[in-house]
Amino acid sequence: MSNQKFSQERLMNVLQAPQLSEKATFISEKYEQVIFRVNSTATKPEIKAAVELMFKVDVESVQVALVKGKQKRFGKFMGQRKDWKKAYVCLTLGQKINFSESEQG
Repeated sequence: MSNQKFSQERLMNVLQAPQLSEKATFISEKYEQVIFRVNSTATKPEIKAAVELMFKVDVESVQVALVKGKQKRFGKFMGQRKDWKKAYVCLTLGQKINFSESEQG
């Protein structure tokens, strides 16, 4: 694990939340990947180190996608939600992150 390059405080702020949706569930079952909502300034090595630190698993690779904020109407004005970044984290074979168990503990 290569967590020594990054500060502990920075790694704790990289991951914001897991993406729990039908698409995320399908991807986790088929491709053994986990999807996280991450800090918009986070890099792939930081995301890898943060997941390894927090969940004690080995990460094989990380893919990152920028998600554009939706156009929304606020009364008579048009506005836009913030853009955000999500990370597809591919775990090594046999590794798994179970969010329902980690929330109870």
